Amino acid sequence: MKTAITEMFGVKHPIICGAMMWLCKPPLCAAISNAGGIGNLTAANYETEDDFRAAIRETRRLTDKPFFVGITLLPSLRITSEHHKMYVRVCMEEKVAGIEFSGTPLDKVAGMEAVEGLKKAGVRMFHKVGAVRHALHAEKIGYDGIYAAGIEEGGHPLNDDVTTMVLTPRIAESVKIPVVAVGGIADGRGVAAALALGAEGVMMASRFIATKECEVHENIKRELVRRQEMDTVIYGKSIGLQGRGLKSKVIEEVLAIEARQGGFEELIPLLAGQRVKEAWETGDVHYAPLMVGQSIGLIKDIPTCAELIERISSQAKEISARAAKLCGN
Repeated sequence: MKTAITEMFGVKHPIICGAMMWLCKPPLCAAISNAGGIGNLTAANYETEDDFRAAIRETRRLTDKPFFVGITLLPSLRITSEHHKMYVRVCMEEKVAGIEFSGTPLDKVAGMEAVEGLKKAGVRMFHKVGAVRHALHAEKIGYDGIYAAGIEEGGHPLNDDVTTMVLTPRIAESVKIPVVAVGGIADGRGVAAALALGAEGVMMASRFIATKECEVHENIKRELVRRQEMDTVIYGKSIGLQGRGLKSKVIEEVLAIEARQGGFEELIPLLAGQRVKEAWETGDVHYAPLMVGQSIGLIKDIPTCAELIERISSQAKEISARAAKLCGN
C-alpha cells in the first residue's frame, strides 16, 4: 500500500502503533517497525533524561527503521510539565522520526518555539484529537498530521464522544495534512474502511498487546482474546481523566465512587500509574484499570508483529480490490 504516511516515513505499511504506558518499550517498538509499520516508544515510561535517551538509542540498536515517540500532555502526579519539555528537547536532539502528541496542544505547554524546534530538527508531529476544531488548531500551528481518535479507542478517548466512522471523514475533509484513523481498528477490514473514509493510515494499540513481542503477562494476552467488544467501559469522566478500560472489579469500584460523586483524592489511589504497571506485570486484570479499546472484540490470536502486520495488509488489499471490482473498476 502506498499512502501519504508510507511516503512520508518511507515504510511499507500505513500501520502505526499508538502510545501505551508501560507497554511501548524498545522491543515492541522495534518489532513493529521491523515488520514494516511504525513502532511507538512511550516517553512517560521514563522519568529521567538519561533513561529516556537510552531507550531511544536502544530502539535504534534494534531497528534501523522509523519509529514514533508518544508524549501525552495531560495532568499527572508523576510526569510534570518539565518532563514534557525534556521529552521534546531530547526528541529534537535525537532527531526521532515523529511524535504522537495527545492532550493539550504543544504550543500551549511549551510555546511555539517547541513546535518550531521540532520542525527544524525534521521531527514529524502528529496530534491525537477527537474533534474537527482541535484538528484545525494543530494544522494551523504547523503539525504534520492528525490522529482522528474515535470514542472506540482505548486509553484516553476525547470527550466529544464521536465514533471513528464519523470523525475520520469529518477531519479528512477539514484539513490538508494527512489523517490517521484511530479507534476500533484491529484487522484489514478496519484499514480498508479507514482508507475509504479518507485516512492515510491507521493507528492501533490494543491489538499490539496481544502479540508475541509485547512485554506483558501472558494472562493479559489470553484475556484480550477471550473478551468481546462490549467488555470495555468509559471511566474517570467526573475528574476530567476519561479513559476506556477493560471491565473489571476495580473499574466497578471506580464507577461506584463516581456515581456517588466521590472526589479526586478517593479515585487516584485506584487509578495510579504504578498500580497499572503492576497489573500488566502480574496479569491480574482486576487489580487496576487496564486501558484497551473496543477492538478487543476483533482479537482472535497472539501472533508475532510481523505476522499480524502482513496479515492485516493482505486483508486490506483484498477488500480494497473487491470494492473496486464491485464499483466496476
